[in-house]
Amino acid sequence: MKKLALLLVIACGVTGTAFAQRPEWPSKPIKMLVPYGAGGAADVAARLFAEHLGQSFGQQFVVENRTGGGGLIGALALARSDPDGYTIGSGGMSVHVLAAALSDNPGFDPVRDFNHIAFLGGAPSVIVAHPSIGVKTMQQMLAYARALPKEMPYVSSGTGTVGHIVFEYVVVKEKLNAVHVPYRAGSAAVVDLLAGRVTVGALNWATARQHIQAGTLIPLGVSSGKRLPQLPELPTLSELGYPDIVTTTWTMISGPVGMPRTIVEAINREVRAISVKPALKKHFEDEGEEPRLMSPAELTDFVKAEVERWVPVVRSTVKK
Repeated sequence: MKKLALLLVIACGVTGTAFAQRPEWPSKPIKMLVPYGAGGAADVAARLFAEHLGQSFGQQFVVENRTGGGGLIGALALARSDPDGYTIGSGGMSVHVLAAALSDNPGFDPVRDFNHIAFLGGAPSVIVAHPSIGVKTMQQMLAYARALPKEMPYVSSGTGTVGHIVFEYVVVKEKLNAVHVPYRAGSAAVVDLLAGRVTVGALNWATARQHIQAGTLIPLGVSSGKRLPQLPELPTLSELGYPDIVTTTWTMISGPVGMPRTIVEAINREVRAISVKPALKKHFEDEGEEPRLMSPAELTDFVKAEVERWVPVVRSTVKK
């Protein structure tokens, strides 16, 4: 009996220690800053992961859209947040690479000023035209642009987005007389495209997909590395003579520098587990996204490589 009592005391001590060491995070809702407008592809992905993360951790992940400055305002707010694990945010190619490259002083370093936590996915951009102008190929669109007596406006979901860079690269290479019309979100840009108020643009595939399938927008080229299985007849931009703009609008979850490593790793583990769930895999397939399972260190190296690859291209292509 004495031995049993001793074992119980030891067991209780171990259990008590385990409970004492159990991390208190999260003990309240977590804010997720999204530097993009509501309704766009990146916003939809952030909300989808926020819902699943809330279920995983038993606390609500509250999405807050903090738009402006091509995403820089939201990213800067995240970089300046308290690193206690209760403010995280989405970001990625458009904000941490392209918009930062276009700004003389974005207010943050895309690598050093963040804890990059987990990769979410990335959909390509697709160049589209309104059916009213009668073009069905990239060459026809180029001929249409050159025949116009004035500048051709083209739309994207914002300055510094992948759509902006993709279309502007074509403009510069082909010496087109065209002007960029940025919107706060792809969902807003597509409204004017569908109405014919503007007739060409570059949108995230996830935003444009349903309209392409309905025939209300005509696809001309896609920025993915290979043709989309949903639209195998659509050529890639690389096939059309633009091999430098093979890219996707990849997104990720990041936090401010100084977040506890245990929290960073916990979120990363859950995102990776969520990404392989059947519902999420179906979402990725439908949206033409390319999920990649990376550790925080691998993601940080990936962001650094993307910055090194794209900053020279952006600064040599896009007029500020």
